[in-house]
Amino acid sequence: MTVLVYAARTRRYANTETVIRHFQKLGYGHAGIRVNTKTIGQMKSMATLHSINLICSQASLPQTDKLSISRAANYTQIPSWVSLKSNNAPLKNTHPLHGELENIHLVSLSKQDKLKEANEFLLEMDRCNIAVAPQSYKHLLETCSKLRSLDFGKLIHGRLKDNPPGFLVNCVLQMYCDCGSFSDARKLFDEMRDRTLGSWVIIISAYADGGLLENALELYLKIQDSKYKSSPFIYISLLKSFSDSSYLEIGKQMHCQVVKSGFTGNVSLNTAVCSMYVKCGHLESAELNFRLMNEKNAVSWTTMMVGCIRANRHDDALIYFKGMLNEEVELDEFVFSITLKACAALDDRKTGEQVHGLAVKLGLQSEVSVGTPIVDFYVKCGDVESAGQAFKVISEPNDVSWSAILCGYSQIGEFEKCIKVFKSLRSKDIALNEFMYTSIFQVCSSFADFGFGSQAHGDAIKRCLVSRLYGESAMITMYAKCGRLDYAYRVFESIDKPDTVAWTAMVAAYAYHGNASEALSLFRQMHASDIRTNAVTFVAVFTACSHAGLVDEGKKYLESMSTEFGVEPTIDHYNCMIDIYARAGLLNEALDLINSMPFGADAMSWKSLLGGCSIHRKYELGKFAAEKVLELDPKDSAAYILLFNLNALSGKWDEAARVRKLMSERELRKEIGCSWITVKSKVHRFVVGDLHHPKTEEIYAKLRELKFCDTRKENDEILTEDDVSDIITSDRKEQLLVHSERLAIAFGLISMAASTAPIVVFKNLRACKDCHDFGKHVSLVTGRTIVVRDSNRFHHFKSGECSCGDYW
Repeated sequence: MTVLVYAARTRRYANTETVIRHFQKLGYGHAGIRVNTKTIGQMKSMATLHSINLICSQASLPQTDKLSISRAANYTQIPSWVSLKSNNAPLKNTHPLHGELENIHLVSLSKQDKLKEANEFLLEMDRCNIAVAPQSYKHLLETCSKLRSLDFGKLIHGRLKDNPPGFLVNCVLQMYCDCGSFSDARKLFDEMRDRTLGSWVIIISAYADGGLLENALELYLKIQDSKYKSSPFIYISLLKSFSDSSYLEIGKQMHCQVVKSGFTGNVSLNTAVCSMYVKCGHLESAELNFRLMNEKNAVSWTTMMVGCIRANRHDDALIYFKGMLNEEVELDEFVFSITLKACAALDDRKTGEQVHGLAVKLGLQSEVSVGTPIVDFYVKCGDVESAGQAFKVISEPNDVSWSAILCGYSQIGEFEKCIKVFKSLRSKDIALNEFMYTSIFQVCSSFADFGFGSQAHGDAIKRCLVSRLYGESAMITMYAKCGRLDYAYRVFESIDKPDTVAWTAMVAAYAYHGNASEALSLFRQMHASDIRTNAVTFVAVFTACSHAGLVDEGKKYLESMSTEFGVEPTIDHYNCMIDIYARAGLLNEALDLINSMPFGADAMSWKSLLGGCSIHRKYELGKFAAEKVLELDPKDSAAYILLFNLNALSGKWDEAARVRKLMSERELRKEIGCSWITVKSKVHRFVVGDLHHPKTEEIYAKLRELKFCDTRKENDEILTEDDVSDIITSDRKEQLLVHSERLAIAFGLISMAASTAPIVVFKNLRACKDCHDFGKHVSLVTGRTIVVRDSNRFHHFKSGECSCGDYW
């Protein structure tokens, strides 16, 4: 019948058999219609499409056949140029036509994310009085959700007639939620005449996932009073949103409701309950619920492992992993990640290697989601070589994989290699992330590379890859260690809500630059702002007190740490206080503190006392302290140097000679003194007595020009860390001229214009008194600001004075 009607309307074929053969050739059958691009290509006008759809609408096909037509249609085969526009007037019809083909094309456009073309096609369908099927609207709304196209979604909503099907209203509701328009979603929900359980699930889940937990709980309470029984999906969404201990009580109440509702057999819901207890810090309840579960999946097991990791129960995390293996639970990439994290925390290299072997056995080591945790494990174990080998196996390393390798190089001090790899990643246009930049900031801190650090900072800003708080705190430290305290404070000021790490970084920056008053003022502001202090914060506070001789302040903070600030003092804090006493010459007080500490003194405790004795020439106590240091750490070359100086300053030259001989017998070598300065983005390095720099003659000429004379007395000859391998001779004063920082300062003077930034020099060892006096002299006679960072702190020389006040 359909074929005959088509033949009559088009008048193209002489008999029915010819028409049938043509339809079969084009892919049409009597039980349905198949559409291909060739067929559509032959449809040149609206009249042709209109006639075919009129036939389809009049054909007496069962409803199930019509559905099969829609499902079997290959939507992607319909080209986007198909249009309802025509030069011929459409057939007149006062009733809307069904338009199966047009609806198929509309669905095709939606599946191809072509919402603009779909909108134009809808307008043509309206003009031709062709009805849009509810399923077409459903597909269009789903595309709006996927593309977050709120404007087009509202257009679709506006097209719906009164009393649209309930499933379609839910689609609109879901679209508003997915597009983040909760006001529109709530308005629609409140106006719905016939809400279904699905309606409640959609909006409650959206509120919970969007962080609007109060709104979600409000609707949850309302559904309890409605005719509907709450759904497991609602409980899962709500429980997932309970993220800390403040939600524990309501989480417990909801768990009771889950039990009362008879949902205890739902493995996903039981897992959500366990996860809720884990995030709320109640691991015991999570373990109880886990044991009662009849069915467990990989997510259930890893949830418990995560809980153990958070509670620092790393051994128990490994027990759960072994339980997974015994139960033959299928492992996913997250299992490897959390297991290797536990192994790294326990320093359990053996188990970690076995987990690595399991990944190899399963053929997963080349997958980036498994290979990356393996790399991270070896990095945390300090085995960068094994990490590199594991990295090479990864077929397609991602930004996290590269981050792990960069972190590894940074940890072992391979700073130049770390920067080289980072530059290579940038040149290859490989995806970068915030962690990479944070690692680079840390490298530049250790390397004191202000030039590259500031470039990386600018690049991170341009790419929006400055990690909030962690990256910003790393930048504070980087600029401070590069000698640019002004830049460090600018970064600190730019942070919206600085946390403990950021405040501590800024306090430490002021402390190491010798600005004790600013450091302590900032600490007081931190405390007044209710920012929690930690052990590292107090190390920075004590450092500030030590560098400025603030004995009373240091003592006050040590006594009030636990009572006022809730931080229990450790051996590090007591050692800081011993150093404060020793530098100030209060050696008996330092010894009393050592003897009264709640734990045994370590090598640093006695070395701090020894340093004070060397400064204040207390021979007997210093000798006793040196014996204690060498008893605990016989390889500490700095202790031998301090003991040598103590003997030399006390006139005990035989004892001093024995110390030197002992150092030689034990083959103790201190790293060679090295200073470096960056000029025009190039780093220039100098060692003691360096004669290899291209501008050596000009450097030594500048030193002679400065005419600096030592003010020490003849019997003040002491051994500095630069002079470990040197023999003290009568030419001592001439030798002092070639200490590495002097060469670097002289090079800065001849290479940098007076109008440029301060001359900033870095040294790997502690500056000696003679070079310290040299810095003051140069700043006075040249009018230049000189900044020297040695292994202890920063010295800012200006107009013949040093920021340390000669107290370092």
